[in-house]
Amino acid sequence: MGTRRKKSSAGFLMQGSILAVASIISRIIGLVYRVPLNNIIGDTGNDYYTTAFEIYNILLIISSYSLPLAVSKLVSANLSQGRRRNIYRILKCALLFGAVTGTVAAAILYFGADFITNVIMKTPYSIFAVRVLVPVLLIVAVLGVIRGFFQGLGTMMPSAVSQILEQIANAVVSVWAAYVLYAQGMKIGAVLGNKEQYAAAYGASGGTLGTGVGALVGLLFVIFVLIIYLKVFKRQMKKERRGTEDTYREILRVLIATIIPVLLSTTIYNCNALLDQALYKNIAAFQGYAAEQYGVWNGIYGMKYKTLLNVPLSIASAMAASCVPSLTAAYSSGDIKQVKMEINMATRFISVISFPCAVGMGVLASPILQLLFSDSTEIAAQMLRVGAVSVIFFSLSTLSNGLLQGINRMKEPVKNAAVALVLHLIVLAVLMFAFDLNIFAVVIANASFGLLMCLFNARSLYKYSRYRQEIKKTFLVPGVSAGVMGVAVWGCYTLLMMVLPNNAVATLFSITVGIIVYVVLLFLLKGMTEHELLKFPKGKSLVRIAKRFHLLRK
Repeated sequence: MGTRRKKSSAGFLMQGSILAVASIISRIIGLVYRVPLNNIIGDTGNDYYTTAFEIYNILLIISSYSLPLAVSKLVSANLSQGRRRNIYRILKCALLFGAVTGTVAAAILYFGADFITNVIMKTPYSIFAVRVLVPVLLIVAVLGVIRGFFQGLGTMMPSAVSQILEQIANAVVSVWAAYVLYAQGMKIGAVLGNKEQYAAAYGASGGTLGTGVGALVGLLFVIFVLIIYLKVFKRQMKKERRGTEDTYREILRVLIATIIPVLLSTTIYNCNALLDQALYKNIAAFQGYAAEQYGVWNGIYGMKYKTLLNVPLSIASAMAASCVPSLTAAYSSGDIKQVKMEINMATRFISVISFPCAVGMGVLASPILQLLFSDSTEIAAQMLRVGAVSVIFFSLSTLSNGLLQGINRMKEPVKNAAVALVLHLIVLAVLMFAFDLNIFAVVIANASFGLLMCLFNARSLYKYSRYRQEIKKTFLVPGVSAGVMGVAVWGCYTLLMMVLPNNAVATLFSITVGIIVYVVLLFLLKGMTEHELLKFPKGKSLVRIAKRFHLLRK
C-alpha cells in the first residue's frame, strides 16, 4: 500500500510537471513574441487586443473550457474499470458535443460582436480582432476534447507538445500578421481620417490571427497522434470482454453533469477579468476620463501586467489539471490518507514556486518591464509592484479549484467564486469612486479576488477532506526565503547599475543570484527534505546536487 501511494503521488507530480514545463515554455514564448507585438501595435492596439481576448475567453469558457477536465475524469474512471469500449464511445460523444458547442459559441461571437464591443466594453475598434477569433472557438473545442482524452489515459505528453507547437505558430504568425495589417490599417485610416485608431485595430487583429493559426496547428498535431494511437487502442478493445456499454444518451448526460459544475466555476472564476474591464471603463468614462486615457492604461494592464503574471500561474493550472484524476481515484476508494498526501504535495509545490516569483516581480518590476517591453513608465512598474502578490493568491486558488474538483466537490468552487466575485466588484467600485485609484483599483480588486478564493477554498477542503494545510514549511519558509531573496536581488541590481549601467545585464544577473539565494535558504531552513525532494521529477539528481553543496545531510 505504501509503495502504491508513493508511486501515485510521484506519478501525478511527474505528469503535472510535464504539463507545467510545457505551459512555462508556452508562456515564455508568449512573453517573448508579445515584445515585438507590443512595439508594433502600441498601448492602444494592446487595449483592442486585450478586450478581444477577454470577450473570446468568456465564450471559450462557456463553450469548451471545461471539456478537457470533464473528458479526463470520465476516461480515467472508465479506464480504471477496464472499459475501453466505453472510453471510445465517450471520445466520439465528446467530439460531437464539442463541435456543437464550439459552433454555437462562434455564432454568438460573430453576431454579437458589434453590441459587445460598442455597448458593453466601450471599445468599438476591438471588433476587428474579435471577428478574427470567431472560428477559433470551434477549433479549440475539438482540441480540448482530444487533450482531455489523453490526460484521462494518464499521459500529458500530447497536450504538452501540442501546447508548445501551438504557441510557436502563434508567435510567428502574430508578429508577422500584426506588422502587415498595421501598415494596411494605416492606409485605410488615412482615407477614413482616423489613421492611428485603424492601424492599432488592424494590428490587434493580426495578433489574434496568430491565435487561430496556432490553435489549428495544435489541433492537427493531436489529431495525428490520435489516429496513430487509436489503431493500438482498437486492438485492445477487441481483446476486452464484452460487457455493458453506456448508451450515447447516458454518456452525454454524465458528460453534461460533469461539465456544468466545472463550467460554472471556471466561468465565474475567469469572468472577473471581463467584468473588471467593463466596470472599470464605464466608471472611468463616468468620471470624465477620455477613452484614450483609460484605453492606454488598460493596454498596459492587459498586455504587460497580466502577461507577466500569467507565466508562473501556468504552473498552477498544469498541476490542477494533472492532480484531478489521481485525487478522484484516491477519494473514490476512501483512501483519505492518500488524498491528504497529494493535496499537501501539490500545495507545497505551488508555494515553493509562487512566492519567489511574486517577490522577484515586485522587486524588479521596472527593470523587467524595461527589459521585455522597453517600458520605463512609473505607472506600469507600480502596477506590477502592487499586483505581484496576485501570483501567490491566484496560484493557490487555481490549484485548490482543481483539488476540490478532484474530491468530487464540484459545486464548492462555484459557490466560492460567486461570493468572491461579488465582493471583489464591490471593492473595485469603492476604490474607484471613493479613492479615485483608477487602474490601480483594478489591480487591487483583482488581487482581493484571488485572496478570497484561497480562503474560501481552504475552508471547503477542510470541510470535505479534513485536510488542514501545514503552515510553517508550506508558507512561512518559502515566504521568508523569498523575502531575503528580494533584498539580495534589489541590492545586487542596485550595485550592478552603479558599476555597469546596463539594465539587461543587471536584471538577468540579479535574477540568477536570486534563484541561488532562494534555493539555498529553502534547504537551510528545512523547507524541503530529502524524502520530499525525491518525489519531484528528477528527484534523485536534485538530491545528489543538494548534497554535493551540503544543502542536505548525507
